[in-house]
Amino acid sequence: MDIQIKKFNELTAEELYSIVVARTEVFICEQKITSENEFDGIDREAYHVFLKEDDNTKAYLRILKKGLSYKDGVGIGRMLVVKEARRRGLAQELLKEAVRFIKEEFKGERILLSAQLYVKDLYESVGFTPISDVYDEVGIPHIKMEYKER
Repeated sequence: MDIQIKKFNELTAEELYSIVVARTEVFICEQKITSENEFDGIDREAYHVFLKEDDNTKAYLRILKKGLSYKDGVGIGRMLVVKEARRRGLAQELLKEAVRFIKEEFKGERILLSAQLYVKDLYESVGFTPISDVYDEVGIPHIKMEYKER
């Protein structure tokens, strides 16, 4: 598995297109999140973490420095695995690589995310623990989680 981590301005047009296709497929088509919610204007400030096969993004997440999504830590968001690539461990591998990168790039910062409740176990499997009650975000139950070193 070849996982890439790039700033927005380092992405090629093909990589950006492939990421947008995957995000649209999962968040807009599958989960019915409107484009106003999905494309929030902070992608230019994010690190984009993605895994491609056959020139298509199969798994993706973005990393947001402290202050962009959480005032008290670095954020992970927009985690996805496209439907045909699920149940292969790609999400865990991507999350592990993102955590490794954040620990190296943002030494000492908390790592936070807002997990869709139905995949809470996935995040727990790589070291995240719930730190909030369940709440609604774009019509989907979520829970805030923090990475805890094991």
